[in-house]
Amino acid sequence: MSTAPELHFFFDFISGYAYLAWRRLPDFCEKYGLDLKIHPVVFGALLDHWGQLGPAEIPAKKAFVYRDGYRQAAIQGFTFNPPKFHPFNPLPALRASLWEVSGTEQHRVVDAIFRAGWTQGRDIGDPEELCRILEACQLPGKSLLSRTQEPEVKARLKEETQAAIERGVFGVPTMIFQDRLFWGSDQFPYLKLLVEGKDPLDESAVQEMLKRPRAVDRKRFTKK
Repeated sequence: MSTAPELHFFFDFISGYAYLAWRRLPDFCEKYGLDLKIHPVVFGALLDHWGQLGPAEIPAKKAFVYRDGYRQAAIQGFTFNPPKFHPFNPLPALRASLWEVSGTEQHRVVDAIFRAGWTQGRDIGDPEELCRILEACQLPGKSLLSRTQEPEVKARLKEETQAAIERGVFGVPTMIFQDRLFWGSDQFPYLKLLVEGKDPLDESAVQEMLKRPRAVDRKRFTKK
């Protein structure tokens, strides 16, 4: 059993920003000797729990997200080609990437699906296409995808999502290190400071701010 400090990564394949974070995580964890723990979660369930809309459900935000993705890819020097359909049903891909399904091949499964979806424009919401993607990477696509229909596997993804909510995860990608939550693919500079023991955050100031009372509340937004 690894005694290395754990970095927990919460993601949904539906998020391009989750892919941007994933591209950096393995090298980051190797550099700092961290044990990467991977947690597939259902982004839609997070949104429902916290009462939010997803980026793809807000036209102006959806356009911004795509522009930002293409811009970041150009700067980082890789191909950005989003999934054939977006949004799509991520459940088969998420279930296949659970540790209980993919086991020691979890990292390779997650990487294969992310890359196929976000650099090759593949339909990663289609189980048959997922099978082809995995088998092209010498992974057991048929057996992995067949397990995604098992009640225990379906329940496990729900448990992962609920556990994430209980830890305060409200969006993807989210990384948690030493119970500190970092949301977004742009959080690596701050995560680095925490890992190196140089985090400048004054937690007492945060807790004091959180105690301040609300002066006004807006009406809850109801989508029609």
